[in-house]
Amino acid sequence: MKLYNIKDHTEQVSFAQAVKQGLGRGQGLFFPEQIQPFADIHGLLEKPFVERSVEILHHLIGDELTKAQLAQLVQTAFVFPAPLVKVSDNQYALELFHGPTLAFKDFGGRFMAQCLTAFSQGEKITILTATSGDTGAAVAHAFYGLPNIEVVILYPKGKISPLQEKLFCTLGGNIRTVAVDGAFDDCQALVKQAFDDEELKAAIGLNSANSINISRLLAQVCYYFEAVAELPLEQRAEAVIAVPSGNFGNLTAGLIAKALGLPVKRFVVATNANDTVPRYLAAGQWDPKTTVATLSNAMDVSRPNNWPRVEELFKVKGWSLSELGYGARDDVQTEDALKRLHAQGYLCEPHGAIAWDVLQAQLSDEEVGIFLCTAHPAKFQESVERILDLKLELPAPLAERADLPLLSDNLPVDFAAMRQYLLKA
Repeated sequence: MKLYNIKDHTEQVSFAQAVKQGLGRGQGLFFPEQIQPFADIHGLLEKPFVERSVEILHHLIGDELTKAQLAQLVQTAFVFPAPLVKVSDNQYALELFHGPTLAFKDFGGRFMAQCLTAFSQGEKITILTATSGDTGAAVAHAFYGLPNIEVVILYPKGKISPLQEKLFCTLGGNIRTVAVDGAFDDCQALVKQAFDDEELKAAIGLNSANSINISRLLAQVCYYFEAVAELPLEQRAEAVIAVPSGNFGNLTAGLIAKALGLPVKRFVVATNANDTVPRYLAAGQWDPKTTVATLSNAMDVSRPNNWPRVEELFKVKGWSLSELGYGARDDVQTEDALKRLHAQGYLCEPHGAIAWDVLQAQLSDEEVGIFLCTAHPAKFQESVERILDLKLELPAPLAERADLPLLSDNLPVDFAAMRQYLLKA
């Protein structure tokens, strides 16, 4: 697989190099040189999830890994389902929270860990990543205990849910967590600065596990195929998929699936009050505002890292951004959506509720809608219990960590302080 740097097309790398390097020169994102559609989508959709995922990833990655090697990685990473649950006659929830950290990022995090272990050949690697909630847990658990890999996770202090924090800030060992006195965008900016520091990169073998890493992104392509495969055959051509969006890696993966030939009629972008992209799609002006804290904290991103990949794919495919549906919901609207969805018999959490609300407002009678449920409701126990006036039972991954002490360090939004912290590992 050949990939190029979106900011500098002269920088071209293999899949293995892109996985190990994370970002290109000038903080550029790597993008596939070719995305060839499958010849037989129907046959592919008839395969079981893991077998189909091996075919998809082999088609994208090529011969850098044998199909047998790739099958071993996928079988180790994808050990949990992605069920499509019927909510109403023409609306379905794709549940992506059945992995070990109860969030969609388990798919990408676990596959990346397997790829990096296969490609690193014993070199020391430091994974540096920023999280607005769910990435941290998925990455921490995927890399926990792996030899020669240190993980440092930055997150905005006081701006993720308490149970999200417990899930990844109680591990210790090769997992270090840092509460930053700022917003997620500040954490993301610190990560980008680190990747521009060549001396630091060389000293600690720096890599990133954000959705900027191509291995995470490609893994996420697979569950879009699973969503359509689980639809009744007669509904597939009318599928509209709503994606709750923060850093826009999830949407990018869905669009890659469409480029591979997956029959998706259109995608719908759903954000919270951090609505940079919906405003951009409406008015054509890229105007990020200060990030605000919301109930759907994993989407509290005003400068989405993966948006350049979305625009690159639309350019390469000759698509128009006007084909994307979009919408944003504030916290009052989010609470109302959560209540209305629960009244229909489906228990959700703020991110999925936003996607459902934006979707059902734009769905025509002949279309079938799929909204992505990116996290288990119990990860947002306090807000879900308050809004819906009910008591949630904690699933085992949360219950076993809920009472453990936090092991996080604290840093200001200061690159010099973070650089020193990284070097003392």
